[in-house]
Amino acid sequence: MKETYLIGEIGQNHNGSVEIGKQIIDIVSKPVIDKFYNRELPGFNAVKFTRRDLDEELTTEAWEKPYLSKHSFGPTYGAHRQFLELNDEQHHELYLYAKSKNLDVVETLCAKGCLSLLKYFNPDFIKVASRDLTNLPLLEALAEVKIPMIISTGMAGKEELGLAMETIAKFHDQVTILHCLSQYPSDYPNINLLTIDYLKANYPDFRIGYSDHSIGIVVPCAAVALGARVIEKHITLDRTMKGTDHAGSLGPEGISRMVRDIRNVELSMGAQDMFLSEAAKNAKIKLERSIASKRILKKGDIITEKDVHLLSPGDGVKWIDKGQILGKKVKTQIEKDEIIYTSFLE
Repeated sequence: MKETYLIGEIGQNHNGSVEIGKQIIDIVSKPVIDKFYNRELPGFNAVKFTRRDLDEELTTEAWEKPYLSKHSFGPTYGAHRQFLELNDEQHHELYLYAKSKNLDVVETLCAKGCLSLLKYFNPDFIKVASRDLTNLPLLEALAEVKIPMIISTGMAGKEELGLAMETIAKFHDQVTILHCLSQYPSDYPNINLLTIDYLKANYPDFRIGYSDHSIGIVVPCAAVALGARVIEKHITLDRTMKGTDHAGSLGPEGISRMVRDIRNVELSMGAQDMFLSEAAKNAKIKLERSIASKRILKKGDIITEKDVHLLSPGDGVKWIDKGQILGKKVKTQIEKDEIIYTSFLE
């Protein structure tokens, strides 16, 4: 199974601080050790940031609306959003830092004005948030630069996704489609992971993945088992930090556990076949049953079905081959509850 591409979504969990962003990158870039097997596992492949153009973000009413949440960074929602926004130069600094840690960088660009960021660097992927899947002018503008794209479908049905793909296809076909549910946190009955099967069947030429907003790590692991080739998950330094996304993100321990479990799922998938694994051969010999004596069998006895039963280990004759035992003459005495090997018979 190919390695799943893991994206750690920092988004705006940097809380408006480049230094916090770097600290999250440090956590993501650390090797993940599976302590049970004492082996190092491939970690996250990329981090993701979000870039907004506040001139194209909110109505005047929404900007000036009081924002009194405990997670607020300003007295109004506009001031809150402004506090969290990093400029192009700061995104570039984080890009360079991530690259120094051998991580790819994904940028969610929320407006045409955010393309100014490309004056400083080209991210490895441009991400389209679920809310902008129907923003066809933005899709055209992002697709036109021909950087590979990742699109989330958290607010979309078949028609919306189809129109988005048609729009991007005017410029290129380097698109990854992420199944997603825009419910924060996502309730398990609403997630519908089998949409991954639908996307694989209906968009076979594109990489299919899953962007997760559920609590915990079980759903991303299950998505990998269903064939998701990309997993995106919110990450943070500390789930108790101020900010709306931290509580639903993975902290350092959760990051390690998710990587460990996803990589172990990959190792576990194997082939679409059924066969005796080399790893099970020793257990087969130790635990399977062989034909054994139910009583003392003396030299010259002819063995009948009443004289035998099945006991472990499994290195003797199996019941399917009982003709090798039944009706045969005993060559040397066999004690009760012993495996009857063909070498004991005439």
